[in-house]
Amino acid sequence: MSTGAYAAAYEQSISDPNAFWGAAAQAIEWITPPQLVLDDRNPPFYRWFSGGTLNTCFNALDRHVRDGRGEQVALYYDSPVTDTKASFTYAALLDQVARFAGALASLGVEKGDRVLIYMPMVPEAMVAMLACARLGAIHSVVFGGFAPAELSARIEDAEPKVIVSASCGIEPSRTIAYKPMLDGGLDRSTHKPESVIVLQRPQLEAEVGARDTDWEEMTWDELMADAEPADCVEVAATDPLYILYTSGTTGRPKGIVRDNGGHAVALRWSMENIYDVHPGETWFTASDVGWVVGHSYIVYAPLLTGATTVMYEGKPVGTPDASALWRIISEYGAVAMFTAPTAYRAIKREDPNGEKKAGYDLSRLRNVFLAGERLDPDTYFWADDLLHCAIVDNWWQTETGWPIAANMRGLEPMPIKAGSPSVRVPGYDVQVLDEVGQQCERGNEGAIAIKLPMPPGTLPTLWQDDQRYVDGYLSVYAGYYLTGDGGLIDEDGYVYVMGRTDDVLNVAGHRLSTGSIEAALAGHPAVAECAVIGVADDFKGQIPRGLVVLKGGFDAATQGEQICKELVQRVRAEVGAVASLKQVDIVAALPKTRSGKILRKTMREMADGKVPSIPGTIEDVSVLDALKETLANTVH
Repeated sequence: MSTGAYAAAYEQSISDPNAFWGAAAQAIEWITPPQLVLDDRNPPFYRWFSGGTLNTCFNALDRHVRDGRGEQVALYYDSPVTDTKASFTYAALLDQVARFAGALASLGVEKGDRVLIYMPMVPEAMVAMLACARLGAIHSVVFGGFAPAELSARIEDAEPKVIVSASCGIEPSRTIAYKPMLDGGLDRSTHKPESVIVLQRPQLEAEVGARDTDWEEMTWDELMADAEPADCVEVAATDPLYILYTSGTTGRPKGIVRDNGGHAVALRWSMENIYDVHPGETWFTASDVGWVVGHSYIVYAPLLTGATTVMYEGKPVGTPDASALWRIISEYGAVAMFTAPTAYRAIKREDPNGEKKAGYDLSRLRNVFLAGERLDPDTYFWADDLLHCAIVDNWWQTETGWPIAANMRGLEPMPIKAGSPSVRVPGYDVQVLDEVGQQCERGNEGAIAIKLPMPPGTLPTLWQDDQRYVDGYLSVYAGYYLTGDGGLIDEDGYVYVMGRTDDVLNVAGHRLSTGSIEAALAGHPAVAECAVIGVADDFKGQIPRGLVVLKGGFDAATQGEQICKELVQRVRAEVGAVASLKQVDIVAALPKTRSGKILRKTMREMADGKVPSIPGTIEDVSVLDALKETLANTVH
């Protein structure tokens, strides 16, 4: 464990959070300084910076223009799917945001109103988010392409006054019409907005105002033509900035609430201390504004810092090939990038030797951050060999909004251990607990929990449902937030996240994480990516099954049988015979959500002969169809 800057910061953050976060709050410009840093008067509903007032949009845009960054690029937009590039200075972005805020205000949007944003990766999505923040309105971004049922559930729950959408989203192989899905969602919902705004994209324009509805429809351009810029509205630190619904929910969705004050302080602190990105530097996050990573690290954190952010409407491969991310880093001079491990696995599969990197200048790239899925050691070593910079895992959740565990590249860079997101981030009292809530000894697996209070920027509750927040997150261990992940903390204080607790296998009474078995499979030179699921077994309760995708250059027809034998032997050697892995299947692809999460639960249900729960966020449902026969064939 470090004895330097990190250890001092972490110790203070836990023992004296008022002093630690009070100092961090000085990086944010307040209208009224907070009266309390940590407000612990109503546990478990802890609040941060009570009595303080501010405006998040002012901190992200106005103050940088005022302080001399007006001509610095705030946003690069790069869209290979439309062959479009654009850049926006801080002054230009502020002009667009102030005008769109004025447009929303002309429709009656006020502080506390909700605005639902249903858009692809276009600059207008960022403009709409910041415009809401400017007015004190609460935005709820719904991932572009969500089907009508998921849209309807979110409309019902958030009850937006206005919906902002686009005519279409664009994938490498298809154009997705948004307006029909939005219409379908509105038809199903008992709540109707007062207005719907549609950004017309030339690739597929939508009919606007063609239906007889209870709400007014207009295009983005029509609304902006007469818009007067709006000033920033003062809000309380504890007022909501946004609602973000957790992906893949069934039934009534869970609306994660993010407040203005804690969010601004935490994200501003994280950029320099975790990600080592400073004012004036360029930062590239390859995600989507519909996900928490897009909220935190495409939109808010870089702009709160005075950095330059890149919005990329493309894929890691296929737009046009496996060089796509290297081109972005080179062209815009990014000092760091952030994406999901699945993106790097896709690149590795298409270009296993990294030949597509040739010709791109990555000399300014200091760090690559990966999160969203466990960073398996094989992908880590491949990226480390290829890029010659720090490859940094970090672990967090939609609920927390920023990292729980990370290698603190700005505060104090630490040795990297493959398979671990490194250490507990200051503010997070992470503990590993056993079934009765006692701390596990170092090195022993258990349930990962965070002792309350959690730090600023994390969810204070769920939208209009305090009881569901308590029941869903705080009820298993008194005084703790349950992450839902299992893992361990080693002797050096490094956290290992081994998978969701429902991905912990109970094989003949032995608890085994799917992560440890996947790490063994992923280390085979033929494996591009893999997933392990536990399937029901009459004798052992559960047994693991492996599904692997091969790298290019390996042929399943001629080499598959031998590779599968080698994989079974690898797991026996690295995890032990107790793992009881006997069946590994080679598949063409693994089913994933659009954010890159592998649908292990869905595959497990298929293997057990149950009706699978298929989230609306699935990337390609045909992948599941292709797996039906394979998953039905379980060898016991």
